[in-house]
Amino acid sequence: MWNYLYLLSFLLSFFLSIFLTFLSGKLAKKAGIIALPSKRKIHKKPTPLLGGIGIFCSFFLVIAFGMLFVNFGFVPEFIDRYIDGIYSVLPKLLSIILCGIIVIFFGLLDDSYELKPFQKLFFQFVIGTFVFISGIRITFFIPNIFLSYIITCSWLILMMNCFNLLDNMDGLSSGIAIITGIILFTFALEMGQLFIATILSVFIGSVCGFLFHNFPPAKIFMGESGSSFLGYFLGIVSILLTYYKYEESKTFLPVLIPLIVFSVPFFDTISVIVIRKKRGYSIFTADKNHLSHRLVSLGMTQKQAVLFIYLLTLTTGINALILKNLNIYGGIEVLIEVILILTIVATLEFFGRGKNGKTDSCS
Repeated sequence: MWNYLYLLSFLLSFFLSIFLTFLSGKLAKKAGIIALPSKRKIHKKPTPLLGGIGIFCSFFLVIAFGMLFVNFGFVPEFIDRYIDGIYSVLPKLLSIILCGIIVIFFGLLDDSYELKPFQKLFFQFVIGTFVFISGIRITFFIPNIFLSYIITCSWLILMMNCFNLLDNMDGLSSGIAIITGIILFTFALEMGQLFIATILSVFIGSVCGFLFHNFPPAKIFMGESGSSFLGYFLGIVSILLTYYKYEESKTFLPVLIPLIVFSVPFFDTISVIVIRKKRGYSIFTADKNHLSHRLVSLGMTQKQAVLFIYLLTLTTGINALILKNLNIYGGIEVLIEVILILTIVATLEFFGRGKNGKTDSCS
């Protein structure tokens, strides 16, 4: 019966997101929050931002209505025995939503006024602090609370920035969020984490509704608010799923799951930083050196590049699902396999650029 609940949650958030994203685009145009074409951007015409508002509002409304139904007893009989469990996770759910509102607010500030990199970093640190205070924190093998705090904040900052950087081509960041979300959803089912699976189904539906408008050629962009929320939420869920020490866990290998699931976003982020440093640019300088741009420089269309990265994300990320069933040697083999796949991609694009004689620049 839970499968029907997941499907219903997905469909409600999907169709609601389609509608709210459309309204967000109208609002962005009236407010003048528009992404204009430039040498450092690939879109050719002014495109409204604020798509992240549609994602978050659909996510929030479906969750809110679900909790109202639970509170007033308008739920199927099979859920009755889970009511106490639902109320027990309610404080963390409220924390996720409240911190999500803060993420959206700071993202809107950036979309409207283009905050400086260190201002954004400060706001992300504030968000990580609020999350930690709420009790959502990385504790697996970390007995020291200060160290736990630093690692939790760093993880969330990393995730938000990775998805910010991924938002460089139509449909890319949202599509990867959907794929990684589905992998985490599957893992949640296998771990018996029914409530996390439920909010993931809502999240996936909300992002799919946005992707309906954002798939190439995009009619709307998610903006900083949207990409930050994607990274924030997936970072939160990965903490809840793998970085708490479950008593039933027989191995520490599940803690590697987020590193494998998000290996492509991490690969993109690390490669961009290396390229910028190698060329003497600030790591905060906007450019066209992301994996998607590099694939286009090799001859792919934008849509082909996006679909290739979708496939790469699925190919590497799906390996994470077998980790919990392996011993240490099997886990190391999976990790090596993922690294080798990404190394092959890097090698092919390196020699491809050399053959084509194409280089990228920050101007």
